[in-house]
Amino acid sequence: MAYAERRAELWPGHDGMNDSVLLLAPHLGGTGGIQASGRLAWDALAATSRPKLGPVGPRSILFCYGRPSGIEDTRSVDTAPGGSGEQPGSVIWARSKPRAVTAALSRRWPVTTVLVWHTSLLKLLPFFGLHGASVALFLHGIESWRRLDWVTNRMLSRVDLLLSNSNYTVGRFIAVNPECSGLPCRIVPLGIACPVSHAPPMPSDPPVALMLSRLLHSEDYKGHRELISAWPLVLQRVPSAELWIVGEGDLRCDLERLAAGLGIGARVRFWGHVSEAHKEHLLARSRCLVMPSRGEGFGLVYLEAMRLGRPCLVSTYDAGREVVNPPEAGLAVAPDKPPELANAICRLLSLSDEWQRWSEQARVRYELHFTAQQFQHRLRDALQPLTVQAVPR
Repeated sequence: MAYAERRAELWPGHDGMNDSVLLLAPHLGGTGGIQASGRLAWDALAATSRPKLGPVGPRSILFCYGRPSGIEDTRSVDTAPGGSGEQPGSVIWARSKPRAVTAALSRRWPVTTVLVWHTSLLKLLPFFGLHGASVALFLHGIESWRRLDWVTNRMLSRVDLLLSNSNYTVGRFIAVNPECSGLPCRIVPLGIACPVSHAPPMPSDPPVALMLSRLLHSEDYKGHRELISAWPLVLQRVPSAELWIVGEGDLRCDLERLAAGLGIGARVRFWGHVSEAHKEHLLARSRCLVMPSRGEGFGLVYLEAMRLGRPCLVSTYDAGREVVNPPEAGLAVAPDKPPELANAICRLLSLSDEWQRWSEQARVRYELHFTAQQFQHRLRDALQPLTVQAVPR
């Protein structure tokens, strides 16, 4: 059966001119990487004002937990119509999982492709009645590196295509889910914002290395402890150097005690939570972004720094290398080797010709590969094979 005929049979009353995508997302109200990229993904699929984003756009539906921020015309499941089916372009959110299940069961979903934006949401697929729809799963990082519960694992059999923000992320996913090794996979690096229209400012004194990350015990792999422990070695060579840490969480007290115990409390500054504008101001004042993490699936903070011409310090263990491509836009070092870590930081703090090259290359690399628009085009292109040839199940 021709695809257009099959689609008309599955969803009578739809003209078939454009296929529809259901974006099944977690709460898009936060500032984390999954939330920020999720809003850009929806914009790529649904923005009717930018036809260059392709035929998928005007006919997509977003279903998520919690009211999404930065997305207009949203309706909760309590006010959204049901029964006869959702119209393309709908943005629907549920306050809880039970309400999400009820909403999914009470509606028709005229879509040919489902994009699942978080691994845990796979378990909702059976409630949507998506007969014949193809399923793409986007892998972001740590949430996909654990062995899945049996319900979610069973739903992996519904997945037709894996999308991943990095080779590192999909590699770790396959390591714990080897049954998925035969699935097609497309790497779709993330992106943020637009290029800055002016030359980035020169850093101010004192020489500052900036770290941006939540301070959570559950994320005690980002490199905070290693950076603080190496800072006395940095101060031996750059006595005025300061480490600025932006972020809040239950790990902060431990880190403050560590800095105080090393006698460097005056050189390690904790800013807590800051606004987006203040964060950009701190980046502009700094000389480098440092996050030698052991488990980044991607790392949007590297892009924020590169956008302003700030080189980055990443680790040799995760996807930071794919983003920064050391030594193009910074350096990579094993965080468990304090002398090497301190040496790399000192190089990144020095306003030398080497730093100038890193700064220029960081900005160019961002502009060539990691803008929001480039990410949106990559996502649309990756989904295109599914949206034009969904296979009945």
